[in-house]
Amino acid sequence: MPSGGSNPSPSTNLNSISWPLCFLEKHLKIVFMVPTVRFAPSPTGQLHIGGVRTALFNYAFAKKFKGSFLLRIEDTDKARSKDKYTEQILESLSWLGLEFDDEPLKQSSRFDRYKEVINHLIDTGNAYRCFASNEELEHIRQQSGSYLYPRIWRDRSKEEVDAKLLNKDEHTIRMRIPVEGDISFKDLVYGKINTKFSELDDFIIARSDGSPTYNLTVVVDDNDMNISHVIRGEDHISNTPKQMLIYMALGWTIPKFGHLPMILGSDGKRLSKRHGAKGTSEYKDLGYLPDTLINYLALLGWNPGNNDEIFDFNYLQENFSLDKVNKKSAVFDTTKLEWVSSQNIFKISSAKLVDIVSEFDPTWCSEGNSLDYLVNVIDLIKDRIKTLSDIKENSFYFFNHPIEYDESAMKKCWGENTKDILNSFQGELSNLNDWNSSNIDESINKCVNVINVGKGKLMQPLRIALTGALIGPSIPDLMNLLGKETCLIRIKNILKNS
Repeated sequence: MPSGGSNPSPSTNLNSISWPLCFLEKHLKIVFMVPTVRFAPSPTGQLHIGGVRTALFNYAFAKKFKGSFLLRIEDTDKARSKDKYTEQILESLSWLGLEFDDEPLKQSSRFDRYKEVINHLIDTGNAYRCFASNEELEHIRQQSGSYLYPRIWRDRSKEEVDAKLLNKDEHTIRMRIPVEGDISFKDLVYGKINTKFSELDDFIIARSDGSPTYNLTVVVDDNDMNISHVIRGEDHISNTPKQMLIYMALGWTIPKFGHLPMILGSDGKRLSKRHGAKGTSEYKDLGYLPDTLINYLALLGWNPGNNDEIFDFNYLQENFSLDKVNKKSAVFDTTKLEWVSSQNIFKISSAKLVDIVSEFDPTWCSEGNSLDYLVNVIDLIKDRIKTLSDIKENSFYFFNHPIEYDESAMKKCWGENTKDILNSFQGELSNLNDWNSSNIDESINKCVNVINVGKGKLMQPLRIALTGALIGPSIPDLMNLLGKETCLIRIKNILKNS
């Protein structure tokens, strides 16, 4: 990956161009059969769901057209950028299977390159030094009622600027953009977007401490990385005209732009911590599979065009298209995420799921159980599992006698004659020699017929005795797997403790 690049030659003076432009047709990258895209997170916190969705769409787009997916770490914010967050970003992408091509590019290593480009823009007249103080600008804003920069240093003489430099006065660097006309681009999601220059101002590309701004660094990096398509959140739409002006001033080829709809919380506001939004690693810790997050996030803003809501990574890569990205914001729905998770888990064979959950939580089962037993446990509970974390909770009674009984469940089904009913069934089971689901079911039916009670009068307290609660798999199948001795012990325990 290049760490720098040569200055463009010849450069283009933005203010010598007649607007609007046919210039864009010359400089836009039209052919994109082999695209190069990038994901550019800032290591100022955990990689969040919105970032993963952006990375996923870039990755799917690149792979669909056999292109390249690159990673850039935008760590110019020295105060907030942390190595631990960079590591977390890399780990999360790897866990999700979003493998990037080439080595990651770090912006913190490229300040000399940014300075080179800034100086070139000044030398060509496309940028200039502004010595206006914050206090001065704030006073002007209060007087005018406008936050647009009034271009008070745009046309100062060289002598006046040199005198300020000689005095080492603090200053910013601003782009010299056209005053009249407009600029437009065809967004790959939203279509044509037009911006009047009267809505922009001579925006800053270098702060008073010399550090470059986002709009400058992203252009330099995307150019040097040969990015053909910039696919990012719609909150960057307002940045695109500014970045295009920098491309044009430098004579560089402008990539195509596609902006993705926002992800909203259930209240219709941008997804944030108040909605329970978590970093990617937290979803991993909660027991969501990478395939689940890939599947669900793909549905947030992308429509496969059919009723298939459960699909794998290969399906996404083969069918992905920016034409199918919705223009409306998507709503993050935890209930839908859990449903997608349950569907993905159900597709996995029970034998494989034993390995997966054992790696996720080695303490989920007791020692000494055979693989066949563990597979049978998964078989019985898999249709009620939403995440890997659920497996331990829902399988506790397969490895341990209930240590307490659900109080509300006991109140619901424990009556005056419940002990008599369970005692009768205990006797029936003691005489059962051929232990299997079918014979257990026959014993249940025989018992309720002999003592003349409804089946629920036996089944509900029996389930509590076996599991501690009123939910669980088929009782005959559960009892068959637990074994005769265990079932009799658990019935005896609840009779003794109730």
